[in-house]
Amino acid sequence: MDSIGGVDGDQLWLLNCLNATLDINQEIRSSAEDSLKQASAQPGFGVALAKITVNRGLPLGLRQLAAVLLKQYVKQHWQEGEENYVPPTVILADKVVIRHLLLQSLDDPHRKICTAVGMAVASIAQYDWPEEWPELMSTLLKLITDQTNMNGVHGALRCLALFSGDLDDKLLPKLVPVLFPCLHTIVSSINVYDLSMRRRALAILHSCISTLGVMSGVFELETRELMTPMLKTWLEQFSFILSSPVPSEDPEDWSLRMEVIKTLTQMAQSFPKLMISKFSVVLEPLWQTFVSCLRVYELASVQGKDDSYAGRTDSDGGDQSLEAFIIQLFEFLLSVVGNSKMAKVIKNNVIDLVYYTIAFMQITEDQVQTWLSDVNQYVADEDDVMYSCRISGVLLLEELVGAYEFVGIQSIVDAVKKRIGEATEAKAAGNLNWWKLREAAILAFGSISELVDEQQLEGNLKFDIEAFLDDILAHDIGTGMANYPFLNARAFWAASKFSSVISKGRQEEFVYASMRALASDVPPAVKVGACRALSQLLPRSNAEILRPHMVAVFSAIASLLKEASDETLHLVLEALQAAVKADQQTTVMVESVISPLLLDIWAQHVSDPFISIDAVEVLEAIKDVQGCLHPLVSRVLPCIGPILANPQQQPTGLVAGTLDLLTMLLKNAPSDVVKIIHDVCFSSVVSIILQSDDHSELQNGTECLAAFVLWGKDALLTWAGDSSITMKMLLDATARLLSPNMESSGSLFVGSFILQLVLHLSPYMAQHLRDLVVALVRRMETSEIAGLKNSLLLVFARLVHMSSPDVGHFIDLLTTISVKGYENSLGYVMSEWTKQQGEIHGTYQIKVTTTALCLILASRHPELAKVYVQGHLIKSSTSGIVTRSRAKLAPDQWSLMSLPAKILSLLAEMLIELKEQNLVEDDEDDEWEDVQDEEDDSNADVTHCLNTSSNGRSAYKDIDAMKHIINEEVEDDDFQDDPLTAGDPLNEINLTSYIVNFLKNFSETDRQLFDLLFQDLSDREKHALLAVLQ
Repeated sequence: MDSIGGVDGDQLWLLNCLNATLDINQEIRSSAEDSLKQASAQPGFGVALAKITVNRGLPLGLRQLAAVLLKQYVKQHWQEGEENYVPPTVILADKVVIRHLLLQSLDDPHRKICTAVGMAVASIAQYDWPEEWPELMSTLLKLITDQTNMNGVHGALRCLALFSGDLDDKLLPKLVPVLFPCLHTIVSSINVYDLSMRRRALAILHSCISTLGVMSGVFELETRELMTPMLKTWLEQFSFILSSPVPSEDPEDWSLRMEVIKTLTQMAQSFPKLMISKFSVVLEPLWQTFVSCLRVYELASVQGKDDSYAGRTDSDGGDQSLEAFIIQLFEFLLSVVGNSKMAKVIKNNVIDLVYYTIAFMQITEDQVQTWLSDVNQYVADEDDVMYSCRISGVLLLEELVGAYEFVGIQSIVDAVKKRIGEATEAKAAGNLNWWKLREAAILAFGSISELVDEQQLEGNLKFDIEAFLDDILAHDIGTGMANYPFLNARAFWAASKFSSVISKGRQEEFVYASMRALASDVPPAVKVGACRALSQLLPRSNAEILRPHMVAVFSAIASLLKEASDETLHLVLEALQAAVKADQQTTVMVESVISPLLLDIWAQHVSDPFISIDAVEVLEAIKDVQGCLHPLVSRVLPCIGPILANPQQQPTGLVAGTLDLLTMLLKNAPSDVVKIIHDVCFSSVVSIILQSDDHSELQNGTECLAAFVLWGKDALLTWAGDSSITMKMLLDATARLLSPNMESSGSLFVGSFILQLVLHLSPYMAQHLRDLVVALVRRMETSEIAGLKNSLLLVFARLVHMSSPDVGHFIDLLTTISVKGYENSLGYVMSEWTKQQGEIHGTYQIKVTTTALCLILASRHPELAKVYVQGHLIKSSTSGIVTRSRAKLAPDQWSLMSLPAKILSLLAEMLIELKEQNLVEDDEDDEWEDVQDEEDDSNADVTHCLNTSSNGRSAYKDIDAMKHIINEEVEDDDFQDDPLTAGDPLNEINLTSYIVNFLKNFSETDRQLFDLLFQDLSDREKHALLAVLQ
C-alpha cells in the first residue's frame, strides 16, 4: 500500500472537495457537491476515489465518504444499460486500476472500510467476473485461507457473502469443490476464527446451496455429485454446533445456530432425498436445541426475566434476537414436515413436537405490555400474519395436520389437554403466568377448528368440544376480565371458531356473554374478542330468541362505533353487519340511529379502503332490509349530492368514495328509487367523467353510470324530459372514456359500461355503431393494461352476437376501418382477440367470447382467410436454466396461422380445458403424462390415438368423459355475483354443448374447409376434436 501513501494534486483537490461537503455552510456544501458531480464525468475520478478509500494514512471519515461515493460511482458509470446507469462509462484503464486497488485493500484493519471495499468489489464482480476479472476468485480464496491475516479473511468473506447469490450454473460447479472445504475449515476452527466469521462462512454456504437447489431441477445428477461427498461432513459439523444446550442471553451463539438451521432448511428443501439418508446425524442435536431453547424463551420472552435482545442486529443487518432464531427453527420444522418422505422420520415424535410447540405460542411479556397500552397493535398482530413464534407455531400445527391427518389432529388434542391441565396446576401453585399457557393451548386448538369440525361431524374425533367450550364459558368468560383480558378475548375467539358444531343453546350463551362484554366496562381486548364472537355466532342464532336483547346489542355496538380506533373499527363493523343480517326486524327500528353513525365513519375514513368498504357493506346490508331502502336513500342523498355537484372542492378520495356509495345504492334498486337518485346525482356523475383526471373518480364514475343504465334501463332516458339529451350525455361520457389519449387506468371499466349500453339501450345505440367501433379500436391501440383490452374485446364479442345472423355485415364494418400496421381493423382486432383469448377470465366472459368466435367462423366470410395471426409456440432448443440474458438472446417464437384455423385451434383448446376441469376422477399425474405423450409424439397418427393412447389405455375413455360433460349442465353461478352481466341470456349457454354442436354442424356442412383447417392444429387439438366428433 506504500505506492499510494502519498497524495497527488488530483487527490488533494478531491480531498478538499470531500471536506467541503461536510462544511456547516450550506453554500460551501452545495458548491462542493456540484464540483464532485461534474468531476464524476471525467476520466480518473473513480481511480482518485479508490486511492483515497484505500489510503490508510488519511482520516477514517474521509475514506468512508470516498468509499460511499465510489460505490455510487460504480453503480452509475460502470456498465452501460443498467437501471441506474449515467453516462459516461468508466474507461477500461480506470477499471483495471480500480479493481487492483480494491482487491489489495480487502484486508483493511478498519471494518467499516473493509465492508465498503467488499461491497464495491461485489458490485463490480456482477459485471466483470469472471471474463474481465479472472483473478478475483483466486484472490478471495487465498485471503480466506490465510490464518495469519484475519482482516483479509473478514474482507474476503464479506465480499463473497455479497455476490455468492449471483453465481450461476456455469460458475458454481467449478467453485464448490474448492470453496466448500475452505468454508468448512473456517466454521470448524472455533479457536481460530471468531463467531462473526464462522457465521458469514455459513451464510455463503447457504447461498451456494440455494443456487445448487435451483440448478438441481435441470442438472439433478451434477448437483447430486457435488453435494454427496461433502454432505455428511457438513452435517457432522452442524451436529457439533447444535449439540450443546442453547445458552441464555447470548445473541452471537443464537445467530450462529440460526445460520446452521437456515442452511439445513435449504438442504431439506433442495435435496430432500440426500438429506433423508443422513438426517439421523443431526436429528438428536436439533431436538435438543428445540427443547433447550424453550426454557431460554420462557425465561427471556414469556416471563421477561432475561434479555431476549429484541431488535438486535449484526454488522450485516441480520436479526440476532432470540425470537428470530426460534422462528428459523420453526421454518426448518415446516420444511421437514412439508416433505412427505422426511415427515416419516419424525412421525413417532409428533405428540412431543406439538406439546413443545404450544409452549412457544405463549404471549410474551413484551406483547402483554404493548397490547395493554395499544389495542390497535393487539388487533394488528392478531389479524396480520406477522413473523412471530405464535404464528410460526400455528403454521407448524396446520402443517402437521396436513402431513399426518387424523394422527396430527389427535396429537394436538392430547397436547392441548395436557397443557390446559398444567396451566390449572400452575394457577393453583400461584404462578402469575399460568393464563399464558392456557391461552396458547386454546389458540392451538382453535387454529385447526375447521379440520376438527370435519372430524367431529364424521364421528372420528374422541373429544368433547361441548365440554371444552363449557369449561371456557365457566372459567374464562365473565370472570377475571380485568386481570386476564387476553385470555378472555381468546375464549370469545374460540367460541367463534367452533360456532358451526356447538349446540344452539350453547351458541346463545356465548352470544349473551358477548353482549354483556360489549355493554360492560372491560378492557378493549375483551370487547375485540366479543365482536369476533358475535360476527360468527349471530348468523347461526335464532333471531326470535335473541330479539328481546338485540336493541341492547345495537346500542352497545353503536357506542363502540363512536370510540373505536382505526384498527378495531373493522371488527366492530363486522359485528354490526352480522347483527343487521341476524335480525332485520330490529334493524328497521334502529336504522335511524345506526345509518348516520355509519355515514360519519364512512366520510371520516373514505380514503382508507378497508374501513370505507366495511362501512359501505354494512350500509348495503341495511339497504337490503325490507323497509330500510327509502329511509336510507333519503338520508344519504342530501349528504352526497353537494359532494358530487362540487367535486373540485372536496378532499382527496371523497368523490371517488361517494361514487362507490352511490353505485351500492343503485344495485338492485327499484325503478322509483333509481329515479330519485337520478334526479339528484346523474348529471353530476356525467360531469365528473367528462372533467376529472383522477383515475379513481373515473373508474368509480364509470361503474356508477353502468349501474344507472342497468337498473334504469330505457326509462332512464325519459326522466330528464328529452331522451336525446340523456343519450347524448351517455355518449359523451363514452367518448371521453374511450379517448386514446386517456391513461388506460382511467378507462379501465369502460367495457362494462358499454356492455350495458348495447344490452339495454340497443335501439338507441344502433345508429352510433360505426363511431363506437372506431372508438373501441382506437382505445385498444393505446391500451397499456391487459384487463382493459380484454374488456373491450368482450364488447366486440357481444356486438358479434347482436349482429347475428348477419355477422358478415359486422365483419364488413371492421374491414372499412383503418389501423396502422394492419390492412384494416379486422386484422388488428382478431389478432389481439386470438392472442388474448386464453387470458380472458370469468364464466360469462369466456362464454361470450368463445361463442362469438364460433359465429365468426360460421360466417365463412372471405376476408377471414386473408388474416394471419399468432399460431403455436415454437419450442426452443435451448437447454438449462433460462436466465434473463438467455431469454433476450432466444425469445419465444410463434408460427403464423390463418384466422379460421386459429379459431378452430382455440375451440379445441377450450374443449381440452373444459374436460380437464370436469375429469376430477382422473389422477392429475396421469393426465399430465398423457398430454406430454401426445405432445412428444409429433408424428403419431391421430386416428390411431383414438383407439389406443400412448400409455396403453383406451382413448374411448376420453370420449366417454367428454360426452359426460356435454350432457352435464355447467354448475357455475359466478355470473350471478355480477349484476352487470347476470341478465344476459348468454349466461344460460352450456358452453361444452354449444362448441360440440357447432363443430359437428361445421364439419358436416363444409367438410372440405374443416379438413383444411384441421391440418394446422396440434396433435392434442386434433385428438380433442376427433374425440367429440365420433
